[in-house]
Amino acid sequence: MLTFIRHLFSSLALIASASQLTMAVETPLRPYPVGLQMKQYEDASRLDWSGSKNRPLATAIWYPASAGTVEKDWDVAIFKAGKNAIGAAPASTGGKFPLILISHGTGGSAASMAWLAERLAANGYIVAAVNHHGNTAYEESTRLEGFVVWWDRPRDLSVLIDKLLADPTWGNKIDANRIAVAGFSIGGYTALASVGGKISYAQWEEFCGKYASNPNCKLPPEARFSDDDLHKLLKENQRVKDAIAVSGVSYSDARIKAAYAIAPVAGRVVTKDSMAAIQLPVRVVVGAADDQAIPEFNAQIYAANIPGATLQVLPGVTHYTFLASCNLRGKLVARQFCADPEGVDRELTHQQVATDAVKFFNSVLH
Repeated sequence: MLTFIRHLFSSLALIASASQLTMAVETPLRPYPVGLQMKQYEDASRLDWSGSKNRPLATAIWYPASAGTVEKDWDVAIFKAGKNAIGAAPASTGGKFPLILISHGTGGSAASMAWLAERLAANGYIVAAVNHHGNTAYEESTRLEGFVVWWDRPRDLSVLIDKLLADPTWGNKIDANRIAVAGFSIGGYTALASVGGKISYAQWEEFCGKYASNPNCKLPPEARFSDDDLHKLLKENQRVKDAIAVSGVSYSDARIKAAYAIAPVAGRVVTKDSMAAIQLPVRVVVGAADDQAIPEFNAQIYAANIPGATLQVLPGVTHYTFLASCNLRGKLVARQFCADPEGVDRELTHQQVATDAVKFFNSVLH
């Protein structure tokens, strides 16, 4: 299971109508050692994209481990995925822990967000990251449907909450009144959809008619499918047509109390009315040099239209800086996802953002 990624698909901007918080560089705190467990959940209400079995919800769970737990380095394919103790006993505090759900980026995996999950777990959170079916390198192969029907993702998170609360190991350790979500890239959209953001497919088509070269209007670099494949899918696949028909409904979950969106996309696809109706704490972080989730079309729009949302723009940081740091193999075979601009320290950026996320969740999950 730990070799689940076979391959990885080959100044500050003006902040409109958003208050801004300072993102400090601090020495990471680690009150708890971190444990890790893998769970193979399923959503019995939906089929997988082959149509042959239930939709899989393969999930990584990071959690506060008992004192004295020995952690080890965790390398997953091209990533240095931090330190943890696989299967360690959870910490026993007599109380329950808040839950943070994490949604990975397009074609990515739970492990690619380990830097954030581990830091949250070390500070007293149970963190669950699902590998979104059809759109994850966790699986043997991806599916084009998974890159197209990305509003399936917030549904994954809602079912995951159900599964975790019913789980004999985790159900009595989670405070069901303190649940929040974080996500990166399309996972950032997922986080915001989970608190009320709704897309308009017609709005998406109109936007892409004007801005065809915008990254939101093209398959991402991680998707190894052609435009012909995409056009055929949209024309002939009935399941995708049916999914598009319900793309604009709300996928929010009332159990989720706050959202932390890192380099979110789909800013010109989510309706302004739905953003304006979000009444929960929202924090948005993006790199100023992001050429995939261009701040002007994404993060700035969310921050300007969600009441009370705060936005932080990190100078020089690009989209893939928010992926886990790469090991030597990754630097050799996946340079596009592992190289950062001169002057940008990926691990320092992770430290800054993780510190910020801990502070945000500490402040909003009372």
